Amino acid sequence: MLNYKINHLKELEAESIFIFREVAAQFERPCLMFSGGKDSILLTYLARKAFWPAKIPFPLLHIDTGHNFQETIEFRDQLVKEIAAKLIVGSVQESIDTGRAVEESGFNASRNKLQTVTLLDAIEKYKFDCAIGGARRDEEKARAKERFFSHRDEFGQWDPKNQRPELWNIFNGNHRIGEHFRVFPLSNWTELDVWQYISMEEIPIPNLYFTHKRPCIRRDGTLLAMSDYLNLRPDEHPEEVVVRFRTIGDMTCTGATESKAASVEEIVLEIATTRITERGGRADDKRSDTAMEDRKKEGYF
Repeated sequence: MLNYKINHLKELEAESIFIFREVAAQFERPCLMFSGGKDSILLTYLARKAFWPAKIPFPLLHIDTGHNFQETIEFRDQLVKEIAAKLIVGSVQESIDTGRAVEESGFNASRNKLQTVTLLDAIEKYKFDCAIGGARRDEEKARAKERFFSHRDEFGQWDPKNQRPELWNIFNGNHRIGEHFRVFPLSNWTELDVWQYISMEEIPIPNLYFTHKRPCIRRDGTLLAMSDYLNLRPDEHPEEVVVRFRTIGDMTCTGATESKAASVEEIVLEIATTRITERGGRADDKRSDTAMEDRKKEGYF
């Protein structure tokens, strides 16, 4: 890897580590939101660097839709065991069973939006005053509006017009009782930066990110992996496709990408030439032009 690129990645690494240490200094009960995807894996890796040789001084919080890829859950459990981290799991199924959330119906039913209720309930239950997330500004236009320290009111809601200035890397984490912050240490990273850093540091990731054959259906321009959670339309029939995943979430809305990239190096080359964002295959983002921003205002990730 070229030296200037290594220097760029090291600068991003230093910035993220600085953010982690600011969180530890300013908040009493932070948590790290962990999905099992590459960004949350990178966050966890950087958190370990930030506090090494001590353990990560806050728990990992996974909001489990119950419709996750099995490979993701297996990777999550193995990683937590290896680094001896504390894992808290919020269950969307439990939110549905207790009447806190209502299961969607129909062919496009998904539990992705229901995660908001489960997340806010977990934040309230454990009194977290800061939730660290892996969102990046290049992912989606609503996420481009986020600050490093993103304020949430007592209802867990986000107001993009009421965020604090962040000049000269000075961050204001002051908040009233009931309020909390979402903090995004990867804000200035791009998808390409993430993959180049994973390559440089040789960070293990789930095999879902590499090419493999998988039964899928084609729906509204998106390849969806077959699962027991997918409601098929009468004209939809599974076909075996050579795919990989650029982002990992609920199986009912996470689109696959046709690809032959079988290594991190091949993924880096593929990402460097693509003109489609990684969330371009997320069916939930296509529900409206402002789908992500609407969900974020309600308290989504």
